[in-house]
Amino acid sequence: MVVPRLAPLARTATRLHPRPGSPSPHDSSVGGPLLWPADEPWPHCDGPHEWDRVNRPLSPEDVRRQRTDQVAAAGRPWPDGPVPLLPVAQLYVRDVPLPRPPGQAEADLLQVLWCPFDHPAQPETALFWRSAAAVTEVLATPPEPPVVQFPGYLPEPCLLAPEQVTEYPDLLELGEELRRELADWKRWPAAGAPVDSGERHPLLEEWNRWRASGAAVDSSEVPYSKDFYTEFYRARLSLAPGWKVGGWTRWGLTDPVPRICRECGTEAVPLLTIASGEWDSGTHDWIPHEDRARTAPSTTDPQPWNPTMLDLAGGYDLQLYVCPTSPDHPHIELIQ
Repeated sequence: MVVPRLAPLARTATRLHPRPGSPSPHDSSVGGPLLWPADEPWPHCDGPHEWDRVNRPLSPEDVRRQRTDQVAAAGRPWPDGPVPLLPVAQLYVRDVPLPRPPGQAEADLLQVLWCPFDHPAQPETALFWRSAAAVTEVLATPPEPPVVQFPGYLPEPCLLAPEQVTEYPDLLELGEELRRELADWKRWPAAGAPVDSGERHPLLEEWNRWRASGAAVDSSEVPYSKDFYTEFYRARLSLAPGWKVGGWTRWGLTDPVPRICRECGTEAVPLLTIASGEWDSGTHDWIPHEDRARTAPSTTDPQPWNPTMLDLAGGYDLQLYVCPTSPDHPHIELIQ
């Protein structure tokens, strides 16, 4: 290992890999139908839902139609009163290892819904844990909000292909000494770190030219730039992009901030990352092998990097954290 002191900081994350599909209520999914009891009221958001003078409101069906034939609807009224929440994700424990709520060993199904309006800067989420076996009759036609504030708040239905990966902390959470060790160029070749000769990063091309020259590891002519090594760690080794359960927090929009339960003061734990994309130009190494043949847009797949079609705060992720001591304590939302 390049920096052995990172080993105790390893965490397992489960990447969800959403892919377009037609999920049923009995599948783990993003944007699919929920296993919702027919006799349980559907959750609504009481607002307020302030009028957006810039973006014309669209109904969920308008958004779906717009995505298929680019026909937008006009003249939709702004909602007055409670708004039905939209299904965002449904995760069965049999498919995705989840930290079950304390005292709820029978809970094997997590359902995440949100209000498709800003509250104040992102959709407000609601979490529901339940036992799938206890749902004997499924709600056939859940209500939908009359309009959504942004098309990027309506997820496309996707099935999941969960994969467990190992993550390490964001650079912003590492101490100065650990960052210095990561920037030490001598550690990388000594640890046998792979170098992709196809990478176009200029620092890596410089590194490859030096390796090809046969120079010794301790040569004084080795090109050195801590920016390359820290970027290598950030993009390839530390945090998986996209939808995931658990793992470490990705920072960048802000510096790290404490995520403390406001009810009991306990540090909240990462539950779910709701992503605006599965990869970008800086995280190509994380593209699943199954998706590498479909990275370019097409008429049938306009955003292969974002099958859910979500867009949060201009391309950021919404991270959800829960209190490890009580399921009754409110969860925490964080945009990064």
